Amino acid sequence: MPAYRQIRASYDDSTVTVYQAYPPHIAVPTVEQGRFPTWYNRDRMTWIKPSFRWMMYRSGWATKPGQERVLAIRILRSGFEWALTRSALSHFEPKVHASREAWRQLLREAPVRIQWDPERDLHFAPLPYRAIQVGLSGPAVHRYVDEWVTAIEDVTDLAHRVHGLVRSRDLKAAQQLLPGEQVYPVPPAVAAALDC
Repeated sequence: MPAYRQIRASYDDSTVTVYQAYPPHIAVPTVEQGRFPTWYNRDRMTWIKPSFRWMMYRSGWATKPGQERVLAIRILRSGFEWALTRSALSHFEPKVHASREAWRQLLREAPVRIQWDPERDLHFAPLPYRAIQVGLSGPAVHRYVDEWVTAIEDVTDLAHRVHGLVRSRDLKAAQQLLPGEQVYPVPPAVAAALDC
């Protein structure tokens, strides 16, 4: 079984894949241009998720209103790690924070929020280990949108194919279609700050 908190992702030497779900009016031009449009809202927190299954849970297999298109977004590992090193946990953790006030101060200052949520199986039941969500705000959003993205693919059809197999109870075939995700190597100092 994976460690309780552990980043698992599809990655290569220079990039890591994260997922986001959008309505068609954002997803279609983003895929066509291979980058987020100039009118993309950079003033709100945007959450990226390396776990395909967690993205499926969050978007309801790309069926929830406003989340009808799931995008696989390849970003620079250097950007992903920039975000991790400038992040704050969304919850107070005594092993990580000297005090609640120190944690609150970090939350106010950090442009990145980290949330650990139960990973999900193909039926969306919670598993006994966590998946990471990375919330980008302020300068982190600008870097993500304007500098880190190297490729964008619409994987909505894949989401629907996997969902169809799950509904027909062919879990083996569904599992085989999932993107391969491996433990992402996090520097020890960063891992300590992320409580993983």
